[in-house]
Amino acid sequence: MQWLNRVQSFLYCNENGFWGTFLESQRTCVCHTGVTLCQRPIPCVIGGNNSCAMCSLANISQCGSCNKGYKLYRGRCEPQNVDSERSEQFISFETDLDFQDLELKYLLQKMDSRLYIHTTFISNEIRLETFFDPRWRKRMSLTLKSNKNRMDYLHMIIGLSMKICQMRNSSIDPMFFVYVNPFSGSHSEGWSMPFGEHGYPRWEKVRLQNSQCFNWTLLLGNRWKTFFETVHIYLRSRAKIPTGLRNDTGQGPVDLGDPNKRQIYIKISDIQVFGYSLRFNADLLRSAVQQVNQSYTQGNQFYSSSSVMLLLLDIRDRINRLAPPSAPGKPQLDLFSCMLKHRLKLNNSEMIRVNHALDMYSTEILKQSDHLTAKLC
Repeated sequence: MQWLNRVQSFLYCNENGFWGTFLESQRTCVCHTGVTLCQRPIPCVIGGNNSCAMCSLANISQCGSCNKGYKLYRGRCEPQNVDSERSEQFISFETDLDFQDLELKYLLQKMDSRLYIHTTFISNEIRLETFFDPRWRKRMSLTLKSNKNRMDYLHMIIGLSMKICQMRNSSIDPMFFVYVNPFSGSHSEGWSMPFGEHGYPRWEKVRLQNSQCFNWTLLLGNRWKTFFETVHIYLRSRAKIPTGLRNDTGQGPVDLGDPNKRQIYIKISDIQVFGYSLRFNADLLRSAVQQVNQSYTQGNQFYSSSSVMLLLLDIRDRINRLAPPSAPGKPQLDLFSCMLKHRLKLNNSEMIRVNHALDMYSTEILKQSDHLTAKLC
């Protein structure tokens, strides 16, 4: 296994002059320098059922052909009776902004306006372009309020950037913890970004020329892009506190004239979410969900609307495929139920009935394995 891992790392994690380690369980590379440019295209999975029968000659990371009973759709294999193009009428999963990771990296460096998501900045503790004392936890949020303003869209985050300025000779080392609410909801219905774990990227910090400011960039790319409605950012700081300030609460006004305090102050000049929006037909999807819900309450008749069941199974799979990484042996988070709750306004009983109907149809009719997920909403 050690030699296999070394060979895989050499084959797949040796690009652009960077090196990394291949994680077979996650099918991704952890780049040694912290940047995300060491990964080459990783071959598709060849096997039975919905695995590939052969990889594509044009793009080795996608399927070129499928096993019996499955059809090729946009580089992946799915049951022949699933019409993914029909799913696009409900949620436009495929967009013109599905760039390759190297293209995304370039566009983010250029701050391309096509990737801007205009969010509302909310914080009771921080004001942009204003110095503050970061020794105690600070919280800020970027939210969309789609249920009020943009009801016809779902939103995808592919990156996050902040411009942070520090005083000269600063002893502050900022640390950020980020929580994501995929489709609105309370803070407990969000998940924490696992920086550096399971192949997940880390923050990249670049100092701006002739400045005490740094650009902090998080590039999720196509592998870790996900749905978001609100991003909660918590700032904590490691610092060597001068002796005279160790008993200071840090809650007083900012005093830029005090040389001891000056070195611990920072300011956030800009914060930006990068991503794009997907068209979302809530009324059409709600109608399909209610068909399944009503059929389920009628007992064994819930298999009668097979086309609707196949449609919702496809949508559920494509939404949950965009969940964050999970630890080996742990199920992925259930983002589909969050969408049912917050964007279609289903109650808990309706959510349970819909998911149970889909699970039974998948296992009993399609003979597929159980759909195991972890509850988030």
